[in-house]
Amino acid sequence: MEKVTQLDTFRIITERVGKFNVQGKRFLIPEMNPFSSHLLAGIFRSFGVNASVMDTYEGLDLGKKFTSGKECFPCIVTLGDILYFMEKERERLGDKFYPENYMYFMPEASGPCRFGMYNKLHRIILDSIPGLDKVKIATLSSDDAYDLKGLIPKEKLIAFRKAGYLSIVVGDILDRLLWRVRPYEKAEGMADTFILDARNKMSELFSIHSSNGNFSAILSDIEKIVKEARNIIDLTMPRKPLIGVVGEIYVRTHVKSNQDTIRTLEKYGAEVVNASIGEWINYTTYDQVRLAKIALRLNLKKFQLKEVKKYLLQYLKFNLTLFYQYMQQRKVYHIVRKYIDIEEDHKIGHLEKVLKKTNTFSFAIGTEACLSIPSALGLARRGYNGVVNIFPFTCMPSNLTASITKPLMGKLNVPYIDVSYDGSFQPGREAALRTFMYQANQHFKTHGRP
Repeated sequence: MEKVTQLDTFRIITERVGKFNVQGKRFLIPEMNPFSSHLLAGIFRSFGVNASVMDTYEGLDLGKKFTSGKECFPCIVTLGDILYFMEKERERLGDKFYPENYMYFMPEASGPCRFGMYNKLHRIILDSIPGLDKVKIATLSSDDAYDLKGLIPKEKLIAFRKAGYLSIVVGDILDRLLWRVRPYEKAEGMADTFILDARNKMSELFSIHSSNGNFSAILSDIEKIVKEARNIIDLTMPRKPLIGVVGEIYVRTHVKSNQDTIRTLEKYGAEVVNASIGEWINYTTYDQVRLAKIALRLNLKKFQLKEVKKYLLQYLKFNLTLFYQYMQQRKVYHIVRKYIDIEEDHKIGHLEKVLKKTNTFSFAIGTEACLSIPSALGLARRGYNGVVNIFPFTCMPSNLTASITKPLMGKLNVPYIDVSYDGSFQPGREAALRTFMYQANQHFKTHGRP
């Protein structure tokens, strides 16, 4: 048997993980939150790609089987999702199962977060299973603000990017609509049923209108959904303590990975607002603006005009992209907030100003810590009754957040709790959340809410 060298492994990862044209493939998207992944699949279908969201958490045991437990928890969950899907497809199709017809979507980010290594590990594990070495992994990177070039034909890039960003904002809106309505619903289960129907409608609308750029139909339907959602609220119920959630984007967003922490908080009397997915997308664009600005200044000092031109163009490009994103986000939130008081999203530049003012962390370090720390401080100063930091066990950026944020919350006298997850069920976790909610209720009685 021919020996596989380390060089061969690097070559295989380079060849089978990248920005591949997804046309003609069954494109498999992992679920992160209950909404955005499904809307994104709808967009891909609008552009002629057979995209679907995989069942999630069903293959957790498979994910654990091929990992050591030292990996970041989302890596294990998403690995389990693709392995479970492939196992079921092989059972369903038998001899007609052709792995090369599938492509798996796993984006990445730069270090020091381990997210950048998920698709590399997944590639090695897929290659160890007969036949699955033919399943390519399509990726996007935060290094270029998730540029779609190579995944989608060049002439469709702008249209896809616009639809993709809108789907992120709409997904965040559906999330926040659910959290605003469910604690005050007239009958248990009304909000969950309503929001699932809304997600399916929006996914269908994105699949119809994304490629032709007719976003007015999507926005019109969002307006109808929000109007209908108001009817679920029992107006006789008093407002509850307001809890903000920060942390690692996957686990705080993926309901099964965090064992439905938001519902547990609601059970003990909370109204919860989680950090958005749009926050991360805006951050990756903002960071490209920040890096281009730094490079532009350095090359101006050196009088390297060719490099000055290069970074000036990058600075202008990402600034315009960020402006468009903020404009779209503001537009959708404005439509929704005419009918219901969901929380607006913040600008990333404001978060960096908070860090500079408090000298607690730096955008130069990167990772979600530079979002979670100033967000937690902002929530506390705005009068939120408590802050929860949700993250994977052993997550380095989130543990940084915990070590810096906890004493700051103590000084501000705002209840705070760190909640980590690794797939295990801990009997003391709910008791800890219940104790936290007791403290939040006391804060609410004393200070009210924003």
